[in-house]
Amino acid sequence: MATLKDIAERAGVSLATVSRVLNYDTSLSVTNETRKKIFEIAESLHYKKSSKTRGRKEESKRLQFGLIYWYSEQQELADPYYMSIRLGIEKECFERQIDIVKLFVKKEMSTNRASSLDGIIAVGKYSSEEIEEFNKISENIVLVDFSPNDNYDSVVVDFRKSMTEVLEYLTNLEHRDIGYIGGREYVHGGIPIKDEREVTFYEYLSLRNMFNSKNVWTGSFTAEDGYALMKEALSEGNLPTAFFIASDSMAIGAIRALHEEGVKVPQEVSIVGFNDIATSRYLQPSLTTVKVYTEFMGEVAVKLLLDRLESERTLSQKIVVPTHLVIRESCEKNTPS
Repeated sequence: MATLKDIAERAGVSLATVSRVLNYDTSLSVTNETRKKIFEIAESLHYKKSSKTRGRKEESKRLQFGLIYWYSEQQELADPYYMSIRLGIEKECFERQIDIVKLFVKKEMSTNRASSLDGIIAVGKYSSEEIEEFNKISENIVLVDFSPNDNYDSVVVDFRKSMTEVLEYLTNLEHRDIGYIGGREYVHGGIPIKDEREVTFYEYLSLRNMFNSKNVWTGSFTAEDGYALMKEALSEGNLPTAFFIASDSMAIGAIRALHEEGVKVPQEVSIVGFNDIATSRYLQPSLTTVKVYTEFMGEVAVKLLLDRLESERTLSQKIVVPTHLVIRESCEKNTPS
């Protein structure tokens, strides 16, 4: 039987770190990459905790859930939003002693291993054709961060409410010229997905005669694109007095671009990010951002799938996870000269 020492040796960390990670010690300062590595090693070694089996008998057949990835590992590192959701799923499955079968591409979904799954958790955005393929493997499906219709269980963020809260905050600080830097995502076939944050940005400001189409820049959700898009905004002149930036990774790149051009944050430009990743509080200035409970989304997805299996319900459920605006140092009141 695998021990904590075995996991620690493979992960290259201390025994105490492994113990605290596997017991979900939130006070432990450790990177998502290290947490991920520890859970993956524990899973590969079939490590079992001696207590807290949550009522599931040791001798009973272990459930197998398929975890379908939207981002590659390289993309996850560039934008840790989906990595955090995935860690939440892996932690909850580990705690409940549920085996995870990781699926990356369609050809893997037709294997015998995939056909024996008790259910599927699909993280990210998928076309209706792709979801139909998932349904051929299992009728028990939970979509995370996507809800194209009411046919499937889903866990999503309340983007509209969070965006409204951001814009109310900025307008209360007397900002009237507000920019948007965001990303675009596409399902299979290159079909663009509507981003509720961008839609809400347009609707909220249009109703108040404050929307300017020239103040919208979009790319991908990476620090590199945040940097490039802010450079583009700077080159066009007439910089907005505040920006909402749709991921903290993009905001980090954007702030770097502003620093290079000598534009002071928040004295000249206020910045609000989205996600509240670990590094946000350590930026100079620390980043005001929308906290998304991504790990919780992953945990809820596992519980939702278990509920469907145990209750045999036929109606789908949609769980909308709220967000929280974390106010730090990157915004201040606009004082027109």
